[in-house]
Amino acid sequence: MPQQITDSTVGDTILIVDFGSQVTQLIARRVREAGVYSQIVPFTGAADALRNLRPKGVILSGSPASVPGEGSPRAPQELFDAGIPVLGICYGQQVMTQQLGGEVRSGRETGEGGEFGRAFLTVTQQCRLFDGLWQVGERHQVWMSHGDKVTRFASGFEIVAISDGAPFAVIADEERCFYGVQFHPEVVHTPDGGRLIANFVRHVCGCAGDWTMAEFRRTKIAEIRDQVGDAKVICGLSGGVDSAVAAVLIHEAIGDQLTCVFVDHGLLRSGEADQVVSLFRGHYNIPLVHRDASVLFMNGLKGVIDPEAKRKFIGKTFIDVFEDEAKRSGGADFLAQGTLYPDVIESVSLTGGTGVTIKSHHNVGGLPERMDMQLVEPLRELFKDEVRALGRELGLPEVFVGRHPFPGPGLAIRIPGEVTRERCDILRKADAIYLDEIRKAGLYDAIWQAFAVLLPVRTVGVMGDSRTYDNVCALRAVTSTDGMTADVYPFDSGFLTATATRIVNEVAGINRVVYDYTSKPPGTIEWE
Repeated sequence: MPQQITDSTVGDTILIVDFGSQVTQLIARRVREAGVYSQIVPFTGAADALRNLRPKGVILSGSPASVPGEGSPRAPQELFDAGIPVLGICYGQQVMTQQLGGEVRSGRETGEGGEFGRAFLTVTQQCRLFDGLWQVGERHQVWMSHGDKVTRFASGFEIVAISDGAPFAVIADEERCFYGVQFHPEVVHTPDGGRLIANFVRHVCGCAGDWTMAEFRRTKIAEIRDQVGDAKVICGLSGGVDSAVAAVLIHEAIGDQLTCVFVDHGLLRSGEADQVVSLFRGHYNIPLVHRDASVLFMNGLKGVIDPEAKRKFIGKTFIDVFEDEAKRSGGADFLAQGTLYPDVIESVSLTGGTGVTIKSHHNVGGLPERMDMQLVEPLRELFKDEVRALGRELGLPEVFVGRHPFPGPGLAIRIPGEVTRERCDILRKADAIYLDEIRKAGLYDAIWQAFAVLLPVRTVGVMGDSRTYDNVCALRAVTSTDGMTADVYPFDSGFLTATATRIVNEVAGINRVVYDYTSKPPGTIEWE
């Protein structure tokens, strides 16, 4: 089960109350960028979180709901009675206004509609939220996305900024340190939004801004030792950054009480298995069980074409092999997973229910119940880039820390159609050439994810004086911040031409290369 919210051991904390906004995670990111720790909880759990975390301030998120709508979510009254600063964003501003005695009406009811996209507000009065940032009379770009609007603010509030579509664009109750903004400061389309949130958490709430990876490392090591004691821990390694960082952090805490199990399913990138084994046995001297199960996986994938069937087979077989190796190593009381904060957030429903997000490879879903083990999840409070920062703090090589995301099912979902050893070998070579060219061009760190796909298509070609009838290779590269949306990386034609030439010349079985220009949405990053 997911961990319960406990007392904060990482210094000053900001509590973020989620009403279902798609960008609530961005609020947490902006708070952490200001050097302050934050936790997101659904509005149904906010009262308990207030008592347990003892935050120095509260931020109320946006929501797809309508405040005047029947059954729309509300914040616990305890948040407003706690004597700490509150910042309401969009729906958060509206629900705070409604609950404290003001009025919110829908755009349909007022006949004025909503306000969406870029807007400009004018500062009409100074307040602590604006100190050192915005001055009276200035106009600033913000991002609006609301259908309802405040029509009467609550007692104690004053209007401090207006926009054409929102006469209550920013309201403030300086005595109670309550602030409401109708726009979204957490998105990049509000240029000063991050600084505004930093002003709230540092200047208004009085947070020190000293949350660092070094402090997180020290805190987590102490927590792991306290949780595990002298018991044994087993960790499933995937070769990705999350499980690698989790393993190194836990090993630093408990040493040889940790055993790592690396299941090689034969679907990894070129040289990946050797890198994992070398890092953990050589560089860190961490006890490691290396199981080459490639024959088992390849035999099981024969004739399997449906992508979901591939994922289910690989996930189940991985669990079976991992469980077998765990028993052979003497068993353990704890299972370590590289669960990240987005996984935790997505597993908590707004109505209060919880569920574990099961990933098909490195999170080895299902094992805790089957093996009667407790979970150790030291990264569950971190975002992906924060995990990379922790990895660097722990001294992991850049080849691990900075590597692009890699799916649990591996190359199986980059080979539409049947997966065979031969097709894996062809794809591995093409993918290695592609990544080599990206690194040579100095572009690897500018790209979120890049990989080759071997298509179930054969085309006619001419090589020398001979006719060929071989496979098509598709290249994919995207930029992103969190993988939820992605844009195509704009390679110049010279790069793509040179890469395609190398692949066709050096990889037997490929005679044509194409580039995928699809963004996400409408496409996904991976092909399957």
